[in-house]
Amino acid sequence: MATLSSALCTRPKAVVYRGPASSPGCPEAIGNLLESSSYHFKVIYAGPNEPVDVTDETLQGAAIYAHGGGPNWDKAYRQTKKYQRTIQKFVGNGGHYMGFCLGAYLAGPYDGYDLLPRGVETDQEIERRGAQVKDEDDTVIQVDWTFEFGKTDKKRWLYFQDGVVIKGFSAKTPGHVIGRYSYNGDVASSVTPYGKGWVGLVGPHPEADKTWYEDAEIENPEGVRRDIGHDFIQATMNGGSGKTKEMSNGCSLS
Repeated sequence: MATLSSALCTRPKAVVYRGPASSPGCPEAIGNLLESSSYHFKVIYAGPNEPVDVTDETLQGAAIYAHGGGPNWDKAYRQTKKYQRTIQKFVGNGGHYMGFCLGAYLAGPYDGYDLLPRGVETDQEIERRGAQVKDEDDTVIQVDWTFEFGKTDKKRWLYFQDGVVIKGFSAKTPGHVIGRYSYNGDVASSVTPYGKGWVGLVGPHPEADKTWYEDAEIENPEGVRRDIGHDFIQATMNGGSGKTKEMSNGCSLS
């Protein structure tokens, strides 16, 4: 019966931006993370130079739209502003936006898609008081991460390059903080509602594989692990509730 059920289940669809507002290797790292997660997403890359662009049609039936790391923040917004209403519509109707580093910056109210609760905004962690990292070099940073099953791992090391801080959270802000920078307690990752959907943001790069570290000539003291990246996907899909979501095709995603 399990074999039959498995055969009837179709892999959920995820759309990942790939274009001038992304850096080489970033979309593919996210795609690999999504494919290797418990959801086993079918990943489609979309952008101005891809077979499909970011449109209502491309996002139809997708569970996730993801944007990863890239170059200059305001330039990236100018290059992708044309997608704003499409992204808002997708998430508002029940989709999930995942922003990694630059993609997290782009979710904010300024030079972004305005996907966050009122009073919440994105900014540079390196400019914050007590930040562990003070420059834009590729490096590693420590994060306290609360997993979907409730455990918090303190001072976990993640790849970091001028990552976002998510400012303005209060006790009344809807959603969940799932990661904080260990040195100053700033919000490094969050899941917040937008319409019927959810927005997951992360400042560091939990999707980074060993080639990232080799190219930057840096090391992760813990080794390269994917557990936080996969948990970030789970938290975004579940709205940070810790309750496993079931897709409309009836497939269990735990």
